[in-house]
Amino acid sequence: MKTTKILVVDDEPDIELLIRQKFAKQIKSKELEFLFVSNGTAALNVLYRDQEIHIILTDINMPEMDGLVLLSHLQDFNRIFKTVIISAYGDMSNIRKAMNCGASDFITKPIDFKDLETTIFYAIEQYIALKKAIEDQQTLSNLQSELAIAGSIQKSIIPHQFNPFPKVHSFEIYGTMIPATQVGGDFFDFFPLDEQRLGFVIGDVSGKGIPAALFMSMTRVIIRATALKASSPEECLVEANRLLCVDNEACMFVTAFYGIYHVDSGLIECANAGHNPPILLKSNDGETMIGRNQGVPLGILPDYIYTKNQLMLQKEDTLILYTDGMIEARNSQQDAYGEQRFTQDIEEWTPGPLPTLTTHLLDHLAKFTQETPPFDDVALLCIRQLE
Repeated sequence: MKTTKILVVDDEPDIELLIRQKFAKQIKSKELEFLFVSNGTAALNVLYRDQEIHIILTDINMPEMDGLVLLSHLQDFNRIFKTVIISAYGDMSNIRKAMNCGASDFITKPIDFKDLETTIFYAIEQYIALKKAIEDQQTLSNLQSELAIAGSIQKSIIPHQFNPFPKVHSFEIYGTMIPATQVGGDFFDFFPLDEQRLGFVIGDVSGKGIPAALFMSMTRVIIRATALKASSPEECLVEANRLLCVDNEACMFVTAFYGIYHVDSGLIECANAGHNPPILLKSNDGETMIGRNQGVPLGILPDYIYTKNQLMLQKEDTLILYTDGMIEARNSQQDAYGEQRFTQDIEEWTPGPLPTLTTHLLDHLAKFTQETPPFDDVALLCIRQLE
């Protein structure tokens, strides 16, 4: 197994000792090798000398050359980097600048070393996936290569593990995203806010192709970051919307539905930013649409105030979130699948594990569209109360 080299750029005197202690096992087994420098200038010198470094962990505020300037210089290298930035808690301005400069993820101070371990290994996985995608597409045209790389990145940021609270068995969450021919902007995500609350979001970026995929990636990071400090879903959307409106010269926008699920009670607080209304399938009382015709998409009106909704999941209730690629899919006669067919197919589902629900819905959609090529991505995210 080849050793992964990680360059740590930070002027904190204790960071080297703490990282060596945390990753002592991986260092001893030569799975990981860490190199330490205290500023961006020294980091560039190391990167020029060592061509095997592809993972960078860098602070933003440093002497001589800070992390943002360092990020701007990385594009001069003809190689792949996955960069994780370290920022002060709540420093959204610098975090956004770093993401625009190419950073792939971030952590905040004081550093949670368990989170740091997860973030570093995730960056390594992203690098390996991206490197393989590039190698596989070397014989294709530049446009085909760009599309394939963007598709790989898009898939890599969609969750693949559906057990956010391993010790909690009162609920189930599951999602899937089926890409269309080109890369696009559909996504879903979920993340623990604390031991009792789970943030979840689904979104659909305007437009197609690489621009939509890039805007989707930035939107996901911004929503995650704002969710960690926001006190409510509507506050999270207000701040995310404000940040996405800044310097949005391409005039892109994203519909989104963000919610907070309370693990202990089944309570869901949520807010809609112009997205398709999720469907609440009650165990004994049909279905209800949540937040229909509410909100405007993120990235349009910087001062817009979003509305909060609340609902309670009872035993065997299921909340189904989806993107418009589901209901706007068409068959060879150009008939749309539509909300009516969608809700009817939901009602015909025999309750069971959530993967059976997404499979049931996608099978019915495939039967409807038959051989018609998909025009848009399809994303589904479902939460089911088990107890």
